[in-house]
Amino acid sequence: MHIQGFVIPLLPGKEDAYIDMARQAGEMFQRYGALEIVEIIEDDLPEGSHTDFRKAVKAEEGEKIVFSWVVWPDKETCESAAKAMEESGEMEPPDEMPFAGKRLIYGSFKPIYTLGR
Repeated sequence: MHIQGFVIPLLPGKEDAYIDMARQAGEMFQRYGALEIVEIIEDDLPEGSHTDFRKAVKAEEGEKIVFSWVVWPDKETCESAAKAMEESGEMEPPDEMPFAGKRLIYGSFKPIYTLGR
């Protein structure tokens, strides 16, 4: 299993646009082999004394934080999908992004412990 994770500063008033974009991207990721896509929006984000989700992406007034992850069967499928999506042109962003892309944080992870589903 291979996980891509994202911390996303959602622009004010753009929640519906983000959900639409996430739905389209999720369907595309599934076509290329993703097993699961999860998009969650802040509900209770405590302010940390040193760091926290909002500080991590330098969230501005009115922005909400979206935490998202994509589960792939393995790293090879993830990398192959990324290459194929880019080559096909399907990764083209919308004309107006609903989040601050320059402050988005992302990365890939390999599980070291899981419990449950």
